[in-house]
Parts: sequence; structure tokens; C-alpha cells
Amino acid sequence: MPWKETCAMQQRQAFIEAWLSREFSKSELCRRFGISRPTGDKWIERFCVEGSQGLVERSRAPHNRVNQTATRLVETILSTKHRYPSWGAVPIRDKLERDHPSEPWPVPSTIGEILKRHGLVKPRKTRHRIPPHTQPLKHATHPNAVWSADFKGDFAMGNAKRCYPLTISDNYSRFLLACQGQYGLKLRPVQACYEKAFRAYGLPEVIRTDNGYPFAQVCLGGLSPLSIWLLKLDIVPERIDPGHPEQNPRHERMHRTLKAATANPPKGNLSAQQRAFNRFRYEYNEQRSHQGLGRGQRPTDLYRPSSRAYPQRLPELTYPEHFELRKVKGAGQIKWHGRPIYISRQLIGEYVGLKPVDHDLWQLYFAKMPLGILDPRLGRIIRPNRSHV
Repeated sequence: MPWKETCAMQQRQAFIEAWLSREFSKSELCRRFGISRPTGDKWIERFCVEGSQGLVERSRAPHNRVNQTATRLVETILSTKHRYPSWGAVPIRDKLERDHPSEPWPVPSTIGEILKRHGLVKPRKTRHRIPPHTQPLKHATHPNAVWSADFKGDFAMGNAKRCYPLTISDNYSRFLLACQGQYGLKLRPVQACYEKAFRAYGLPEVIRTDNGYPFAQVCLGGLSPLSIWLLKLDIVPERIDPGHPEQNPRHERMHRTLKAATANPPKGNLSAQQRAFNRFRYEYNEQRSHQGLGRGQRPTDLYRPSSRAYPQRLPELTYPEHFELRKVKGAGQIKWHGRPIYISRQLIGEYVGLKPVDHDLWQLYFAKMPLGILDPRLGRIIRPNRSHV
């Protein structure tokens, strides 16, 4: 039984005084004071060597920490954190192991404690997270199956102009294909950024975005000039539900890292900001490991360019032989048995396909995208319930 905490020193002194009186044996003294025989021997030995000072409680911490991280390793860990301030313990350790594989680097939890002791870890605010909606991501099973594109929230630069970073990433490998600062949400610069990525990496199967312009518009199928162009390239524009960014979690997580690394503080102008984006993209793809990819894996370790090359000319749309084809006229309408049916002004000059489904109902397509059901009795297109493919 241990000494009572409130009067441990007094009990030790009383124990020694009783022992010095020679009236009791050590075994009897230990029973009276409720301690073990080894504990009694310890305090008697300390008293004989150090006097009353030997009765003071000592620290239980080891004098020599066998597993204490060497100073030179700590210095390298800290310098790596200063070089990559947005990195956590895991990517720091992965990089150190790649650069210096023979060194005995500590585990990530120890690196985290080292960073905390030196004030290099900011406490994270508690967030109430919505469980991830995994359905849209189920087919990202290989590189270029699904790309994600979005505008990171705009911010003011030093020259008071606002920067709108457009980002494109591969969902399977998390490889950041593009990070381009722009002055606004305009179609042509976005399409030019897409085209640059297509020329460098080939074509994906799907590009996932939100429902904002220029990715989508309020019309049948949400088609915008950008999504029409993608469909002609045999790329499916896939959109998340409005107000649900958690359906694209990997891309959103990258945006948080991007903001911490490049926009705090923002640069003086777009050229300087773009240089910061370029450095971040290299670091994100080539240097930083990602826990979600597996131990020590970087995006560049998993990403491979697409086998579908960007064509020299935009191919013409083709439909299966059993489809009925109609050209969308100047008013955004097609003719069906002599009757005008409004489709969309976005598709003026384009061909749509109609597939028979039941009785007199026809499934309307533009390229691979179903737009709705043509009901000739109602004289209009019945839109699908969901807003994305």
C-alpha cells in the first residue's frame, strides 16, 4: 500500500524515527506503516546515504532516454517543416525516409510531438462532418476514370484584383493536373485550361464539377457550352448535387491544403500568385505523400497519362442506328411529326438522338447524356428527377 499523498514526507520521517528507536523490527515497521518490505529498505538506504534529503520524492523519468530522437534528426525534421509549413507528420516522415533512407527516423506520432514542442502545429477547429457520399466516387478505379474540376474560393491579391484559382485533379491518384489563377469565371480561359491538360495528359472518361457557371447552366440537362464541348470529346460531364461539396471530398480536401500553402498571405499580382500555384502543384504531386493513397505514396507514383489522346479536330457526334436523329433549329426546337418541341437554345445547330422506350415515349440524348423523355402527347420533354448524370 503506498504512502498517503497528503503527508508522504511526514510518514517517511516518522518511519525513519521509529526505525532509529530500535523498538521495532523492519518487518513490523513496514506492517504498521502499510508499506512493503522493499519500500521500507529503499527509504532506510536513502536516509543512510543522503540524510533527510533522501526522503524527498524523486522524478520517475529516466535520466538517459534510450529512444530520445537525436538532435541532428530533430533539426532536419524542423527544417523540413519550415520548408513545407502545410505538411503534417506523415508526409514529413515519408519525405525524410525517401531522401535519407539510412537514418532512424521516428514514427509520425513522435514527429508530431516534436513539432508541437516547437510550436509548429496549429490546433485544428472541431468540425461536424457529414458522412461522405461515396456513390459518385465508385468508378474512380484507375487513373483518368474521373477527373474533378472546380474554382477554389476567390480572394483579393495585393493589387486589389481578385484571383479565381481553377483546379483539375485525377480522383484515383489525386494528381493535380492544373492549378491556374484566373480573373473570373469566364468560359474561354476555363476551356483553354482544360485543353492544356488534355494535350498534356490525354482525355478522361468523366469530369466531375459543381453546378456553377461555366460548368453548367439552367437549361435542359444543365448543358453549357463547356459541357457540350466535353460531350463531343466523349467525356461525360458529371455534376454533384447542388450545395453538397462533400460529394467531391478529395478535391475539396486539396483545396484546403492549397489555400494554406498559397493564399496566406496572397501574392501581389496574378503572375506572382501563379508562381506560388506552380510551386504548390510540384510539391503536391512530386514531394508530398498522401495517407489516403497508402503508406508513403505520392500522386506521381500512381498517376499515368490517358491512352486517349486529345484529337486534332473535334469529332462529329454519332448515335446508334436505331436512334431517330433531329437537328435543333434556330429557336432551340426540333420537329417531331410536324410538331415543334422545345429542347434548348444551347443546342442550336446540334443533332440530338431519340431512343424508343415505351409506346410513344422516346428517350432524348445529346451524345451520351440523357436529357429527358419526349412525350408527344404533352408536346414537351419530361426532365429526369436528378440534376446530374
